[in-house]
Amino acid sequence: MQMTGNTIFITGGTSGIGRALAEAFHRRGNKVIIAGRRKALLDAVSTANPGIDGIELDIADPADIERVAAKLVRDYPSLNVLVNNAGIMPFDDAGGAIDDTVSRKIIDTNLLGPIRLTSALIEHFKRKPRATIIHNTSILAYLPLAVTAVYSASKAALHSYALSQRFMLRETSVTVQEIAPPWVDTDLIKKSGDPRAMPLDIFIEKTMAGLATEAEEVIVDDVRAIRDNPGSGEHKLVNDFNASLIANPIPI
Repeated sequence: MQMTGNTIFITGGTSGIGRALAEAFHRRGNKVIIAGRRKALLDAVSTANPGIDGIELDIADPADIERVAAKLVRDYPSLNVLVNNAGIMPFDDAGGAIDDTVSRKIIDTNLLGPIRLTSALIEHFKRKPRATIIHNTSILAYLPLAVTAVYSASKAALHSYALSQRFMLRETSVTVQEIAPPWVDTDLIKKSGDPRAMPLDIFIEKTMAGLATEAEEVIVDDVRAIRDNPGSGEHKLVNDFNASLIANPIPI
């Protein structure tokens, strides 16, 4: 994608990967608008980074998405980049009873949120000479973490959606890129300094370099082997991965 001269809207932009991407794009001279549910956190990012604007948004609420999309088109007519970053990652137990309310919240936030927001902005983007949609999925789209089964499934579904969307937009000015982070040391799970987690600054540096290309998927080299489809060996890969995490649990 073009890395300068954009007007960029980033959901989930008050912490973790979303905030780090917002600040990285801001440093490159782009106009950046971030979204989040809590005004105090939005204001904190804007205060720390003069020029970044904040908009309150509940990405799980279809009506709120329509409200914010209309505001963006009205107040930021040059908007040409959307980063669907917001996500939640509750733990669950696919071998037991699943809390339906929590599952619906995950799907509304991680999958339907990006679908609805992109849909609300897509005609505006098509009128731009150049526009980009970035979906933040996860390496867990390819290698599910069993204790976050619904989260992993939501990211796999968003990856599938991105593939279809990219094809359907192939003859327009809109390109679709996907970033699939590994375990990054943020508060999505618990920021702990675990050596298995990639430091946020390193992830952002590598991801920004990847986004600067025309790559359809931006995968850091550390997890490229996981992205390469294991084919018939998938079941063993998934089982071994989850067994290793049972032996060495993720701090929560």
